[in-house]
Amino acid sequence: MLKMQILLCVSMVCLLVSITALAAETGNRTVIYDSRATEIAAAPATSTADAGDLWVTLADLKRATGFVIKPQGVCRDELCFPIPRGRRAAFLSGQGSKRLFNLSEFARLLKQPVAHDGDVWYFGPRAEEQNSFIKSLVAPDFKLPDMNGRQHSLSDFRGKKVLLLTWASW
Repeated sequence: MLKMQILLCVSMVCLLVSITALAAETGNRTVIYDSRATEIAAAPATSTADAGDLWVTLADLKRATGFVIKPQGVCRDELCFPIPRGRRAAFLSGQGSKRLFNLSEFARLLKQPVAHDGDVWYFGPRAEEQNSFIKSLVAPDFKLPDMNGRQHSLSDFRGKKVLLLTWASW
């Protein structure tokens, strides 16, 4: 009975290792852009690719972000960001259907925060989105529970003086 349990445990460990290796081989990545998660395939290796950058196919760029490459630059609807002439190679690599786009470099151009852990990439809001409330001098509304679990929103205190204390463990 003990041999059977040991054999079962070893089999489970082998299965877990093979599944992890298979997932690493497929190289699928998750991109979170505009608060929407999209699973994309691993881009083929390029000679210009930096290990810390996220290179995506043009099809995955459109699926994950809604942006497409146009002669004017990187565009989504009426919003267009020109690619700097001298830095085109930092953004685009390859030819035809094998063309890749450096989403990390694009985020740096837009001063957009990026965080990644393994194969999960998060792209935060662009600076103009983050700071849009500054023009109106109105703080963004949010809800938080008090010590008794009752929800309060910042708008509940409109017209009153509010002292906000924050703390983070990191």
